[in-house]
Amino acid sequence: MAQSFDIVFIGGGPGGYTGAIRAGQLGFKVACIEKRGTLGGTCLNVGCIPSKALLHTSELYEEASHAFGGFGIKTSGLSIDLPTMMGHKLKVVEQNTKGIEFLFKKNNVTYIPGTGVISAPGKVDVKLLAGGSDTIDAKHIIISTGSDVMPLPGVRIDEERVVSSTGALSLKQVPKRLLVVGGGVIGLELGSVWKRLGAQVTVVEFLENIGGPMDQEIAKQFQRTLQRQGLAFHLGKKVTKIDGDKSGLKVTVEPAQGGKAELLEADIVLVSIGRRPYTDGLGLDKVGVALDKRGRVVTDRFYRTNIGGIYAVGDVREGPMLAHKAEDEGIALVELIAGKAGHVNYNAIPSVVYTAPEVASVGRTEEELKAAGIAVKIGKFPFTANAKARVMGRAEGLVKILADAKTDEVYGVHMLGPDVGNMVAEAALAIEFRAAAEDIARTCHPHPTLSEAIRQSAMGVGGWTIQA
Repeated sequence: MAQSFDIVFIGGGPGGYTGAIRAGQLGFKVACIEKRGTLGGTCLNVGCIPSKALLHTSELYEEASHAFGGFGIKTSGLSIDLPTMMGHKLKVVEQNTKGIEFLFKKNNVTYIPGTGVISAPGKVDVKLLAGGSDTIDAKHIIISTGSDVMPLPGVRIDEERVVSSTGALSLKQVPKRLLVVGGGVIGLELGSVWKRLGAQVTVVEFLENIGGPMDQEIAKQFQRTLQRQGLAFHLGKKVTKIDGDKSGLKVTVEPAQGGKAELLEADIVLVSIGRRPYTDGLGLDKVGVALDKRGRVVTDRFYRTNIGGIYAVGDVREGPMLAHKAEDEGIALVELIAGKAGHVNYNAIPSVVYTAPEVASVGRTEEELKAAGIAVKIGKFPFTANAKARVMGRAEGLVKILADAKTDEVYGVHMLGPDVGNMVAEAALAIEFRAAAEDIARTCHPHPTLSEAIRQSAMGVGGWTIQA
């Protein structure tokens, strides 16, 4: 006899597990189907969390190797123990995945390890990882399957010498020469990890700038910073071929708009040109769920597909492919089903690049506001003028705030500097509450802290910066 639930999530990543927990809190009978065998999705297993573990460890090594002397701390005989570093990464991942299982039990969520296929509206067939199969009846089916690595045409990823982000998290040794295809968040983060550990890193990017939709003033300074750290960039270029022999890989690179090819050499190539929605094998074609030209599930603003009782959240639908965006959508959808006012403010979703220094932003860029014909006032404050940043020896970067020229409402905040990934939450809150730049400027911030840079930048919008 089929199991019956109010809500079933297919996919146990950030959108699925967060939404399922919220559904349990609201009293729904809820299940979450996950084929990986561990909860947390790409983010927790082979994405956000393991990459941040390596970023943190490699940054500690970089500081100990090159920065400690300036603070009067003498070190000698430093070396990398890569197996131990990878062991720490795996331990963190396991702790988090087990933590989600605990939260499921706490909130009465049924965890079903297996592969789910929608066989009809209201019905999911599950091939269980433990063997056998099951059928699930559900009033509401939520697709939360996330995204997968975007392949590079003509290039085979073997996860040994030509790797995706997954393979780049588990290299058995530090490569002498790492070539990164793609100058987005994933490529720059993982490239910086292996650069700190001793690799020679070259980034090939199709566009004329790194960072994708990043505010261009920030992107240009970010690139200069990474170049000073030793990363090399080939912008406006594309990889068309990768050949390999015992001596290494030969990578053919051509101008993006056509022209003479050149040959670059590498020991490892990381393909990180983006991600694509994961919709394969879900039965969507059979039940008639509509997809757009990019393969994303088409939904309305209430996350409903064209088939009654079937919804989608996270990377599998439109919008930025960010774990916290998926989490918010999972919660909002469940609350809407419960008759509550579920809502996501897409203008207030922050993004972070966890390099050193970090890049963080929320809201619209200067380029977007200009294109929309919106007049703005701009305030900027450099970390070189921030006392705490100087104390830390990390005084590179700036905070940039964009506010409406008439109303002073904050439209965008963009930062390059130390720990801005944490600081951006203040900016997101300001945009959520539709704060004016003066609201931030008039709010007392503790001294000495990095967060003072946000306040000083907000003062700059009004033309009265105090500390610079």
